[in-house]
Amino acid sequence: MTTTMSPFLTALTSDGPSADWAKDMDLYAWLIGSWDMDTVQHLDDGAIRKSDGECHFGWVLEGRAIQDLWIRPRRPAPSTMYGTTLRVFDPGIDGWHILWSDPLNQNYSRQIGRAEGNDIVQIGHDSRGLQARWRFTEITADSFHWIGEERAAESDPWRMTYEHFARRAGS
Repeated sequence: MTTTMSPFLTALTSDGPSADWAKDMDLYAWLIGSWDMDTVQHLDDGAIRKSDGECHFGWVLEGRAIQDLWIRPRRPAPSTMYGTTLRVFDPGIDGWHILWSDPLNQNYSRQIGRAEGNDIVQIGHDSRGLQARWRFTEITADSFHWIGEERAAESDPWRMTYEHFARRAGS
């Protein structure tokens, strides 16, 4: 399998941002690397479920995008979530196209991401037709708090579904 994947991975991955896009990549560039996380799932009945996980971020597509993997729980345990996000900056909207895919759970989302103060806020819709808001908050060089929220309509309040408390692997 390694010999089959090697040309694909070589063509997909990049050592850094494309020189002509480098200044536009700063919003998410700090995520490059590996992270350990503690997850809190907020269930519909008010109960919470805790687990651990890992996420990995890297440069792809000649350094014009950032791709990640979110895995819960940490490997080698059997996965309950194993998905990827592709983040692509669009100078025409001065924002990021966010494409999430978790084939294990058939969970997909398309969002637009932008800075809001010290946070990063991504807003869009998921594959169930719900509005989705994902936020990176409390950002430092070695940690962040990720909050996932959803609602059925603009007039509804946001309902928190997940929180990930991440710290850079090895720190």
